[in-house]
Amino acid sequence: MKALIIIKTGSTFPTIRQHSGDFEDWIIHGCGLADTPVSVIKIMDGEALPPVESLSGVIITGSPAMVTDQTEWMQKLSAWIPQVLKQQVPLLGICFGHQLLAQAMGGRVDYHPQGREIGTVAIHLTTEGKQDKLLGVLPASFMAHATHAQTVTRLPPSAHRLAENPIEANHAFRLGDNAWGLQFHPEFSADIMRAYINEQTGPLLNQGHDVGALQEAIVHTEAANALLGRFVEIVRGSVS
Repeated sequence: MKALIIIKTGSTFPTIRQHSGDFEDWIIHGCGLADTPVSVIKIMDGEALPPVESLSGVIITGSPAMVTDQTEWMQKLSAWIPQVLKQQVPLLGICFGHQLLAQAMGGRVDYHPQGREIGTVAIHLTTEGKQDKLLGVLPASFMAHATHAQTVTRLPPSAHRLAENPIEANHAFRLGDNAWGLQFHPEFSADIMRAYINEQTGPLLNQGHDVGALQEAIVHTEAANALLGRFVEIVRGSVS
């Protein structure tokens, strides 16, 4: 039986992990797979990537690492990603995973010229996004949690841009029919977003952010969170 796997590319802050779990825990919960065995591949710890032929779907997590660091494990994952797309295995890249997917397929990643985007933000679907089988279930404008210092500055040549806002032009894109990148975090809850801002209060103040305003703007993001379950439906063949 083919497996849906999570490729773990990093961990959240230790204090958040202690109280709320880590990226893979939030993704498993958001996917509705808490009672289903899910393989988690810790690529950053040197764990081997499985044969693509054995997979039904792939989710690549976020990470505090930077795509531009081009470490050995990042290069291995980048070389593996095109095989996944060639076999048309559904793939979802989140934040770091979104950026690495773009770079692996010919796009470009760098630090965001406007600095870090963080908090609960409004995102808007493009015309193609409204028709997309993953994102098309969302309202034309929706709220999502975000935190990222790097960005996809140039999409891969064959990518379809699906979502944007005034700060981030490439909040979501699709490659082919089965691979998506999301710059925002569908696995975050409001509490996790709040904890992220608390953890970075000092640096955020130094960067000119109004931390109080960021905290006040946090809301629940049910529509964005539902994308994880929608991706599982695509993996299972329930969405054409």
